[in-house]
Amino acid sequence: TCRHYQGQRKLGFWQDGLMFGVSIVIPVFNSTESLIAVVHACQQTMLQIQMDYEILLVDDGSSKVTWHTISGIAKSDPKVTGVRLGRNYGQHSALLAGVRAAKYEYVITIDDDLQNPPDQIPVVLEPLLKGSADVVYGVPMETAHSGWRRLSGKWVRGLLTKALGVQEAADLSSFRGFKTGLRQGFAVNLGPGVSLDALLAWTTNQFTAVPVRHAERQHGSSNYSLKKLFRFALDTVTGYTTVPLRIVSVLGFVTAGFGFLLMSFFVLLPFFQGISVQGFPFLASTIILFAGIQLITLGVVGEYLSRMHFRVMNKPEYFVIETVAHDSL
Repeated sequence: TCRHYQGQRKLGFWQDGLMFGVSIVIPVFNSTESLIAVVHACQQTMLQIQMDYEILLVDDGSSKVTWHTISGIAKSDPKVTGVRLGRNYGQHSALLAGVRAAKYEYVITIDDDLQNPPDQIPVVLEPLLKGSADVVYGVPMETAHSGWRRLSGKWVRGLLTKALGVQEAADLSSFRGFKTGLRQGFAVNLGPGVSLDALLAWTTNQFTAVPVRHAERQHGSSNYSLKKLFRFALDTVTGYTTVPLRIVSVLGFVTAGFGFLLMSFFVLLPFFQGISVQGFPFLASTIILFAGIQLITLGVVGEYLSRMHFRVMNKPEYFVIETVAHDSL
């Protein structure tokens, strides 16, 4: 099937010197126990579908033991390349480093914990090969995450889907596939706090989602806490959309209208009833309400100013400190 698509695809669609095949990008963070199993499962799947491939293991500031494992795999296998970042930049920065290093026509991103089984790669790859979509998300048919993680993840993904305008995708997922040529749309320095999903939304609106199997985590625990999920959502929404600024603008108009009506009520009440409204608690609560809204507004504006500050500093999204490949290369 893959050979058929290779013959039917439009040559020269991406002017990026890409070869027909799949680049599997795996961001790695302290996952020594599952790393060898992930690579082996990816290799078995790619041999079954008979496509050329490479595996890019991007070490996002892991321990020395993890990098030693990555180096050993890369040096012994010509299909595997290890990329070590200088420190922990975040999953999406690691993904971006792998995407920019990819040499094949399609990219598959997959986690390092085997919760996204590599045998589901053909399911994600099929719409890309058919040309029916530019970006494909593998959405779990039944997630194996804990209850709070499912709830918080659903809320965060729903927020990002609406904020980024990616309505075609039923859900965002870390198990994704897309045409490598899309990276031409975000080749510039983007600063810290990048979101691969937001960058893909810059370049195309041809998104789709396919159901995939989701497995139980076999080693360790998730590195995404509720705090990190919230931080990622905030970085993405403030970094790639103006939705928060619009919200605080509307909030400002609403509170100003409420304040005007409240002031009119207090001014006119003595003329109609001959009494004035008493009560320090009511006045104090009103002041606290408006002060809170002002602080929220300043906080949102501050998020945008901080991003502008980092862009002016030309702070990189990541820094590659070392790359390891097969000894024969």
